[in-house]
Amino acid sequence: MRRPLARTLTALAATALLLPALAGCGDDEPAGLVIYSGRNENLVKPLIEKLEKHLGTRVEVRYGDSAELSAQLLEEGDRTEAGLFLSQDAGALGALSKEGRLAPLPKSTLDKVAPAYRGAAGDWTGISGRVRVIGYHPDKVATPPDSVHDLVKPEWKGRIGYAPTNASFQAFVTGMRVLEGDDATRTWLKGLKANDPKAYDNNSNLMDAVDKGEVSLGLLNHYYWYEKVAEKGEENVDVKVHFLPKGDPGGLVNVAGAGMLKGADTQQSAYARKAVDYLLSAEAQTYFAEETKEYPLAAGVPTADGVPPLDSLEPPKIDLGRLESLKETLAMLQDAGMV
Repeated sequence: MRRPLARTLTALAATALLLPALAGCGDDEPAGLVIYSGRNENLVKPLIEKLEKHLGTRVEVRYGDSAELSAQLLEEGDRTEAGLFLSQDAGALGALSKEGRLAPLPKSTLDKVAPAYRGAAGDWTGISGRVRVIGYHPDKVATPPDSVHDLVKPEWKGRIGYAPTNASFQAFVTGMRVLEGDDATRTWLKGLKANDPKAYDNNSNLMDAVDKGEVSLGLLNHYYWYEKVAEKGEENVDVKVHFLPKGDPGGLVNVAGAGMLKGADTQQSAYARKAVDYLLSAEAQTYFAEETKEYPLAAGVPTADGVPPLDSLEPPKIDLGRLESLKETLAMLQDAGMV
C-alpha cells in the first residue's frame, strides 16, 4: 500500500516526469481539477470517485511517489497543470512550502485540524495520521523497550527488523535529526547497524517476519498491525504493538496531507479548495479511520475500534514541515550502511 523512497532527488525528479496521468470517469470531458497524488491509487480511488460527485466535475489524478511528485512540481513551477497535491508524508509538502509553491488555505479549513498536524505557513494541512510503533513477538520479548535508543544495546543484536527504503522509516530518521541533531542521529544509526538489524523490502514483510518470529521486534507504522488484525482476527496474529512514551523520537506521528498549488487557474483553485474541505469531511475522515486504520484529523471522527485515541499518545513535538530534508537523511543512511 505504501511505496518505498530510497533514491536521490535528481532521480526522483527524472522518474516523476515519466509518470502517466490517470483520469477519473468520463475521459473525454475536460478535467475541472488535476491532482498529483503520492497516495496509492488503490487506497484513494474510492475517495476520488466520491470527490468527483461532490465537486460535480471530472477529476484527473497523476499517481506517483510523494517525493518524486514534489520534485516534479518544483520543476514545473507556475507551468503545472495540477491544482492540488496529495502527499503521503509531511516532508514532501514541507519541501513545496519552503520554496513558496503552495497557496494559502482558508482559515476555516485550517481550523479543522490541530496546529501540530498542519503547515506553520498555513499552506498545507494533514488529512490523516499514523504513529511509529514497535511491533514485537511476545514469546521473544517479555517487555518491549520504551525508546528506540535502547535498540543499540548489545541485548538486541541480531533481533531487530526494519524497512530502510520505506518512506516512513526515512521520515522517522529525519524527525530524529530535527529533534536531536545530525551527530546524535548518525551515532544512533551506526549503533543500530552494529547490532546487525535485518532489512525488509516493506513494512508488510517486516510485520510478517515479526509475526513468524524471524526477528524479535520491528520498527513500523501502527496501521499495519491493525489492518492485519482486521483481516485475520487478533487471535490469529502473534505480533503485538507497543506505543512509545515520553516523546521518544521512535513514536513520531506523521501525516498524509494536502496543499493547493500556487499558480493554478481560478477554476482549479476553487475546486482544489473544495476538495481539501471534502477530504476533511466526516465521510472522508471516516474512510481513513475505518478502511486504512489511520488517524482521522478532523470532523470529530473517532479512531477505529481498538486504535488508541490520538490525544492519548505521547509523540515528540516537532514541526512536521521540517521533515522535508530527505536528501540529507538518505546521505546519512548510506553513510551508516543502512541502505
